[in-house]
Amino acid sequence: MGGEKDKGLVVVITGDGKGKTTSALGTALRALGHGMKVLMIQFIKGTWRYGELKMAEKLNGFKILRTGVGFVKENNLEESKRAARKAWELAKEEIKKAGYDMYILDEINYSMGFGFIDPEEVREFLESEKPPHVHVILTGRGRFREVEEIADLVSEVRKIKHPFDRGISAVKGIDF
Repeated sequence: MGGEKDKGLVVVITGDGKGKTTSALGTALRALGHGMKVLMIQFIKGTWRYGELKMAEKLNGFKILRTGVGFVKENNLEESKRAARKAWELAKEEIKKAGYDMYILDEINYSMGFGFIDPEEVREFLESEKPPHVHVILTGRGRFREVEEIADLVSEVRKIKHPFDRGISAVKGIDF
C-alpha cells in the first residue's frame, strides 16, 4: 500500500445524539482487526467503571487513559479545566511519539466547548505536528469550524429519541 491509503485521517464525531464514543470504539475495533494499535484518551469521563474499560483490558493493542474528573459542574470547573489541559498535553505528547496508529480524543469537543481547550490550538497541532500516518478521532458535542476545516471526515450523531427524556437513567451495556 502507498499514497493516500497510508494517510492518517482526522475524524470528528459530534452531535447531540448518543453514540459518538461508541462510533469511535467501532472504528477502533476495525483498526485492531487490521493489527493496528489504538490509544483512547478520555477527557471528561471520571471514575465510573465503563464497559469499554473492562473490554480494553482484554484487547491486545488497545489502551484507554482516563484523565477526566467526571461530569463538568459549576463546583468543579477549575478542576475540570486543569484535567482537560493535562489531557490535551498528554494527547499531544502521545500523538507526536506515534506509538499508536490511532488516537481517540474522547469528549475533547466538550472540553473545547467549555473553553478549556482552544479549538485553534487543536487545529494548529493537528495540521502541523500530527505525524502523517497517524489517525486522530475527536468526539463529543460541539462543532468547531477551526477543527472541521482540517478534518477529513465529520459525522454528526443526531438525537431522535432518548430514554433519558422519559426519565430512564443510564443503562449498563448501553450507556456505560
